[in-house]
Amino acid sequence: MAAAPETKTVHSPALTYFSMLSLLSLCPPFVILLWYTMVNADGSVAQTWNYLKQHGLQGFIDIWPRPTAIAWKIIFVYGAFEAALQLLLPGKRVEGPISPTGNRPVYKANGMAAYFVTLVTYISLWWFEIFNPTVVYDHLGEIYSALIFGSLIFCVFLYIKGHVAPSSTDSGSSGNFIIDFYWGMELYPRIGKNFDIKVFTNCRFGMMSWAVLAVTYCIKQYELNGKVSDSMLVNTTLMLVYVTKFFWWEAGYWNTMDIAHDRAGFYICWGCLVWVPSVYTSPGMYLVNHPVNLGMQLALYILVAGVLCIYINYDCDRQRQEFRRTNGKCKIWGKAPSKIEATYTTTSGETKTSFLLTSGWWGLARHFHYVPEILAAFFWTVPALFNHFLPYFYVVFLTILLFDRAKRDDDRCRSKYGKYWKLYCNKVPYKIVPGIY
Repeated sequence: MAAAPETKTVHSPALTYFSMLSLLSLCPPFVILLWYTMVNADGSVAQTWNYLKQHGLQGFIDIWPRPTAIAWKIIFVYGAFEAALQLLLPGKRVEGPISPTGNRPVYKANGMAAYFVTLVTYISLWWFEIFNPTVVYDHLGEIYSALIFGSLIFCVFLYIKGHVAPSSTDSGSSGNFIIDFYWGMELYPRIGKNFDIKVFTNCRFGMMSWAVLAVTYCIKQYELNGKVSDSMLVNTTLMLVYVTKFFWWEAGYWNTMDIAHDRAGFYICWGCLVWVPSVYTSPGMYLVNHPVNLGMQLALYILVAGVLCIYINYDCDRQRQEFRRTNGKCKIWGKAPSKIEATYTTTSGETKTSFLLTSGWWGLARHFHYVPEILAAFFWTVPALFNHFLPYFYVVFLTILLFDRAKRDDDRCRSKYGKYWKLYCNKVPYKIVPGIY
């Protein structure tokens, strides 16, 4: 029998419904307003606000780009290319974590190869004058508009699939349409045996588009001005280092909350198909028309600080991954790790054992890895300086997202591990920021 998604929520039911309905209704128009402000309103929120105040709802309808044939073509070719790479490129067989119903998903880890092929292909198309990436920038509003509507239809498909053809027993309905559509019906939806939908939406479409668009913005600025500003170079370099780190560690990502706990619905899939390409890349979108000359010294300081934060973020995940892989039989910062042995019961009644790491980066705070991630986002945004707030929206959004995720993860672990989680919290008392929170 299919397992229903948890209906117990972190926040009160009223706040939960309000949040879901707000995000479902406000996120799509926000993506368009963000693009319009960055590209057509000089990055000024005040300018966009004054326009909307003057022209009202009709003004907003007028600035919403209509999806065009070229936008759909770009999306389709890109999506088909990434899907083909996901299916066809060779990769190591990797097992995911055991699900609540006792299933263990199997993946093909070829993300780094797909990332390399994607960037080499994209830059080569430009270099040999086969396709100019500035076309993507010039049609960006239409592309985002098409993604908004296309991804909503895709989420409806996921909802229907979860009802009529679930891929595994890690699926089921809560009995509430809004919750099922927003949070998703299936934990591991697949098309056929080998095509994992969440790996495609989260990694190969969403995260890959981050790198592709970062390169696009860089090329657009070059073609506009005949050169690339040092601020754009720092922004693009740090974003590419971060995305490279992601694909290098992709198999570890398959153990995280996004894949192993959050179901495939609007929250994850629409977010990765639309929100990631538009919001996560927005500092670079702003810099296209606002080149800043930082100077060699300041540019290097920002670059080094950003790379250091990305490395620490990676090393946090590497420590935990190595700890899990070896069942705690490894060295953390040169010595045997401190750990808590915790038992828990699956929904099928099996008793399992997990080790909770309490040393290294994970001894500083239960979610310390979010600190360098937020700081890295700040460092690839700060080349825009402080003339406008909007480039920093992603940093603010990421901070809210990760603090909420830390709460959700803590609540989930408290429910899963019971008294062992209490022991863990006593040993590692801070949630995110050591000594503060």
